[in-house]
Order: sequence, then C-alpha cells, then structure tokens
Amino acid sequence: MHVRTLTGGLAAALVVSFSLAGGQAVAAAPDAEGAPLAARVLLYDASGSAEFRSAVDRGAAIWNESVDAVELRPAAAGQRANIRVLADNGWPRALPTTLGNGTVYIGRQAVDQGYNTIRISAHELGHILGLPDRKPGPCSSLMSGSTAGTACTNPYPNAAEKTEVEGNFGGALVGPAPAARAEVIVD
Repeated sequence: MHVRTLTGGLAAALVVSFSLAGGQAVAAAPDAEGAPLAARVLLYDASGSAEFRSAVDRGAAIWNESVDAVELRPAAAGQRANIRVLADNGWPRALPTTLGNGTVYIGRQAVDQGYNTIRISAHELGHILGLPDRKPGPCSSLMSGSTAGTACTNPYPNAAEKTEVEGNFGGALVGPAPAARAEVIVD
C-alpha cells in the first residue's frame, strides 16, 4: 500500500478509512481544517501490455510520485480495473471514457520510431487523468507528446500538469465518475 506522510499535529490525529466504490478504493485523511480529502485510487490492468509492462508500471509510479490526489495501482486478479493498458502495432493512444477511466494503447509504431516507452506510458496515463495534448511543446512538458522528438525521454509531468491533475481529482467524492464521454486521443 502506498502511504502518504503528514507532518505536524495532523500526524497524531490521522485517521485513514477505506471504502470501495465502483472498483475504486478511496483513502480519506483530514486537511488542515479537519475536512476529509480523498485520494482517489485508480486500478490499472497492464496484463495486455506485453513487452511494455515495466514501462507501464514505471509510468504509473511517476504519477504516484508526482501528485497526491490520485494514486494508480495495479489491479489484482479478479479486480475491476479503471484503466486497461494494451500493446498493439499502431500509434500510442488513449480512449478515456470518464475521468480516471478508459483504455490506453502502447503502440509499437512510436516505439519502433525511437520514442521512449516510459514517456509514452506516463503521457497516455496523463490523458486518462484528464490532461489534453499540448502540441507543439517542449520536452519539459509531458503532454507535448511526440512533438518533443525522439531524443526527449522526460517521463515527468511539469508543475502545470501536476496542478491540473490535482485539480481534477482533489477533493474527489466517493461515487460514480462524471458523465461518460467517448474520446480518442491519438499521439
């Protein structure tokens, strides 16, 4: 279990509760005012990601290191995943259905052209977390995607991207996700 650390007087009063809602576990911890903040846990299934499994796991870990409001965890056998990750021979893409839910394809076409697999994974997971492409863009922007070129291997979101994801998930209530939208984001 990924544990987030609080300092000061809150640490002594920390109460963590877990609940299940639609396949998502949510941990609540009090903020400075004593109101509960929810870290939304999204489960991902990378069993279909073939040779990209370790890159997918690393992309998820990068998001976990970068933001507090959401956490990506591998789904255990039999658990319903929010995010399905597949390998195919096309271009990498994400098909978000609702915020925090959808399918990611790690396309071999981009990998064959020399793009970094961990950057691809973190970028496509960024779409599932609600981020759009920001093209053209510099290598310092994870969501600049392929426009940063094959020499760019930066898999980390910049400060603005982190802030946007925190805003998307910060204070998220336990319950159903927002209304479904079908969208294909091809990078």
